[in-house]
Amino acid sequence: MRGLGDHLSVGERIAFYRKRRGYTQEVLAGLVGRSTDWLAKIETGRRKPPRVDMLAELSRTLRVPLGDLLGQTVLMEDDRQQDDVPAVRDALMTPRRLSRLLFGPEAEAQLPTPAPVALRVEQAWNDYQGGRLGSVIAALPALLQTAQELEDRAARRGYDRSDCWAMSARTHHLAATTLAKIGESDISWLAAERAMRAADESDDPLVLASAARSGTHALLANGRYDDALELGNTAAAWLSSQVTEHDPAALSLLGMIHLRAAVAAARHQDRPTAAGLLRQAEELADDLGSDENYWQTGFGPTNVLLHRLSIELDLDNVSYVVEHGQINVDHMPQERSVSHRIDYARALSLAGRGDQAFTELRTAERTAPQLVRNNPRVRETLRDLIKQSPITGGSHSSEVFVMAQRCRAVQ
Repeated sequence: MRGLGDHLSVGERIAFYRKRRGYTQEVLAGLVGRSTDWLAKIETGRRKPPRVDMLAELSRTLRVPLGDLLGQTVLMEDDRQQDDVPAVRDALMTPRRLSRLLFGPEAEAQLPTPAPVALRVEQAWNDYQGGRLGSVIAALPALLQTAQELEDRAARRGYDRSDCWAMSARTHHLAATTLAKIGESDISWLAAERAMRAADESDDPLVLASAARSGTHALLANGRYDDALELGNTAAAWLSSQVTEHDPAALSLLGMIHLRAAVAAARHQDRPTAAGLLRQAEELADDLGSDENYWQTGFGPTNVLLHRLSIELDLDNVSYVVEHGQINVDHMPQERSVSHRIDYARALSLAGRGDQAFTELRTAERTAPQLVRNNPRVRETLRDLIKQSPITGGSHSSEVFVMAQRCRAVQ
């Protein structure tokens, strides 16, 4: 939960919620099918944190969101606080969203048109891909209000009805993806549900396929890996029957749906399914021929490779990630390139190559500070680097500790 203390390790968080639930180590270990010794070592940091599938099982047993075990993010805009998630929550949970019949606009109300709104939403998507999460969060309350007004306009059955619903879907998709990225898994799901409902009304298969990505993001953030896999597979099968074979936008969306489903399979430790979905995405990337950014997917051969590496890390194949992870990502959207550097740094740290891991983290932080300082995997990696290189007064170890303080990995 926010406020528990971002300096706590995953093991310390497990211990905190175990004690709050009133479980002994023996009881909790038995409930998840592990030994008491295993849990004791996890909680005290004598063993590396569990894989994500086991963390999801622990979160279900302890009845807390998965993000609470990982460590909720604290949104920062460089040196300025810019964290208005409560305003985003208010925009999503206003009573006016419950019934258009009860709260619909007056007949004379001036409602927005979709074209100008599209420009604002596109700018917010650019901020997201550029790693400027604070700017996205700051823009979302007004954008979500406007999306509601577009839905009101669509209810009047005007000529631009489909465009209104499509723009609402894109806005809620952005909200869901951003909220999942910063650890707000509960309202991420709410935004994703709104995105898909609006996409249904748009009658545009690409809008619905794009919105389905937001659903997979929200389900993954909530540790619901089977559900994310089901949604991805269902959306992929449906989209394949709805679009022309060589439409690059459709290829990109279908490819990204396969990649998100592959991540879900990997986090459920289902290597064969993950490998099959990666092959399907790779075939689509080959058909596309290059790295593109249709519908803000960043899809292409490089993104498939980045997902393959991330999936191998989820499957504990650290040596593979270390061996193949040094690739050029400078041309990719910053959200993707920084996410890769974080994964690569994690693998390097686990392989005992602390200097290289810290170099990757520093590069990532210079590129997109918010993405790095918001990431629980970064905090775990920095704690590991401190253990590998205790503070002795040397400049390198001091730099690690200073960065750990910036990222709230330590007090």
